[in-house]
Amino acid sequence: MEIIPIILSGGSGTRLWPLSREDYPKQFLSLVDERTMLQETILRLSGLENIAEPIIVCSYNHRFIVAEQCHQIGKKNLTILLEPEGRNTAPAITASAFHSLKKTNDAILLVLSADHVIKNIEVFHQAIKTAYLQAQDGKIAIFGIPPKDANTEYGYIEVTKKNINGSYEVNSFVEKPNFIHAQKYFKKGNYFWNSGMFMFKAVTLINELSVHSPAIIEPIRAAVNNATIDLDFIRLSEDEFKSSPSESIDYALMEKSRNVVMVPLEANWNDIGTWSALYDIGTKDHNKNVIKGDVHAKDTTNTYINASHHLVATLGVDNLIIIDTPDVTFVSTKEKAKEVRSIVKSLVSKGRTEGFIHRKVFRPWGWYDSIEEGLHFQVKRLHVMPGARLSLQLHRKRDEHWVVVSGTALVTKGDQLLELKEGESIYIPSGTKHSLENKTKLQLEIIEVQSGSYLGEDDIERFEDIYGRVSK
Repeated sequence: MEIIPIILSGGSGTRLWPLSREDYPKQFLSLVDERTMLQETILRLSGLENIAEPIIVCSYNHRFIVAEQCHQIGKKNLTILLEPEGRNTAPAITASAFHSLKKTNDAILLVLSADHVIKNIEVFHQAIKTAYLQAQDGKIAIFGIPPKDANTEYGYIEVTKKNINGSYEVNSFVEKPNFIHAQKYFKKGNYFWNSGMFMFKAVTLINELSVHSPAIIEPIRAAVNNATIDLDFIRLSEDEFKSSPSESIDYALMEKSRNVVMVPLEANWNDIGTWSALYDIGTKDHNKNVIKGDVHAKDTTNTYINASHHLVATLGVDNLIIIDTPDVTFVSTKEKAKEVRSIVKSLVSKGRTEGFIHRKVFRPWGWYDSIEEGLHFQVKRLHVMPGARLSLQLHRKRDEHWVVVSGTALVTKGDQLLELKEGESIYIPSGTKHSLENKTKLQLEIIEVQSGSYLGEDDIERFEDIYGRVSK
């Protein structure tokens, strides 16, 4: 039977990143290795037998960054399902199951999250093989992590002590406990952390959900059957999908089914939910610091420093998390770093845009970075991918100046079609239809200077767009 990986890449990553950034969640960041967490999730499946190309479930807003990161690692024939709205993991996994059944009746699904770190790939593959045998027998296999400590950040799985071909029958699921209960579970030896990774036949999942959470089945079946093709993506039908209950797969099925087995996974796994977790798994220097980026640390110990914007210098500090980004600088003790969500909530309540707007924003044609802004002006750096094109549009309240930094730009300005090379520039007055295209095989970089009474992103009137952003 073919194994179809289901990769869940939803979520805003507010537990990890200093501020909530819907355009750039943690799974799309290079936090541990050179590749992003999504890319690592896909690539660590290489070498498994009977493995198919993954089905990736993501939000509509993340579709282009998902596709681009897959292309970067040579994955161009993936199935990308677009959720109209986040409805938790049960609807997302169910949609993947129904979609997989369109191709084959006996597919086995391997459900993974795009924000996990797994260091021992050989052990990971062996655990998958064990779970595969259980799934073939109609079982629902969940991967359990042997606890390293009395951690209160994970749910726990209680299992029997009888080994059944490398797996254990599940007695119960336990929500995130307090410290006293976590200590008790840790000492007992038959409690494992819930990894949130699963393996089962698609038909098994649907049959079990039909018994334990039937309200999910019909809306999601209809959402898949009425899905539409959107460029390289499959857009699940919005009305049907939104009518499904919003439930986690644990609550909708795992906690209710008596058909669940647990496969131990001792592969140096980590669910990167906090900056402290990155410190725990990072490579330490002689002062027990984990350092990424341009950092000068003196008399600094036991500290995680991530400098993605400019030089960070520290002197005489210990046990800190220091994150410097173009948006914000975040400093915390390791113990308090997991409470970053409270800062996000506080900033949003005060009307601060840092809580929900990211300086670097991805678009289907590439991305832009807001370099500088002030009264009646804004400067952006535009990165246009080969073969990409911005929509034919105009602005009512701002003028734009474009300067080509690298590459060749094909510019539409009113009735004119102009080719601009490196160092050349053009002025686009307000009220003028214009577009920008990169017809070459090289990257195109533009510096855009906006000036006017209003510079918001909603001052865009589109007329033509190859990405379907013009209402019909």
